[in-house]
Amino acid sequence: MRKYGSKKGRHDVNMTAKAKPAANLIIDDVAPQAALTHDVASQAKDRFESIVKVSQEQAQKHFEQTVATTKEQVEKASSRWMKSYEEYAAFRKASMEALLKSSTIATKGAEDISKEMISFAQASFDKSLAASRALLSVNSINEMVDLQKTYAQQSVDALVAQASRMQELSMGVVTEALAPLNTRMSATVEMFTKPHTA
Repeated sequence: MRKYGSKKGRHDVNMTAKAKPAANLIIDDVAPQAALTHDVASQAKDRFESIVKVSQEQAQKHFEQTVATTKEQVEKASSRWMKSYEEYAAFRKASMEALLKSSTIATKGAEDISKEMISFAQASFDKSLAASRALLSVNSINEMVDLQKTYAQQSVDALVAQASRMQELSMGVVTEALAPLNTRMSATVEMFTKPHTA
């Protein structure tokens, strides 16, 4: 080590240049990749949520329309054709039971869909954590880029598959929830189209 300057202002100058640690180089290169991965994952998540929301809105709208139509037709038919209190009471009871059964199925289906979403979110978080850990142990930039590409592709594939799964679940719940109402609607039509005896 050499000393330069006057006696009062001597400065020690280390003649060896300090190299930037390799970890800092990797971290500097990882930041843009991480941001890109975050952007891709965020876009895929937004798309997934949009698909799920649209599916649920369509299912809810269809369910409400069917319930409203059933109620309207039952009310019209009952005001014109039902004369006997016993007939009306039995009919009303069966209709209420069908509505209750339908609501129970819809509630259970909504719980199943929520559990599925929570399970997917947990699995996605676990995969993200594992990918982050893997990135911390890379030995080269190429290895890091390959890990990032693989993780991003797997994330997008998982989101698309989950969106399809959620749509199938939603439609299954709607179909199952509407079955008791459809059965009741058929019974109503049959009851009011057969000849009525005085």
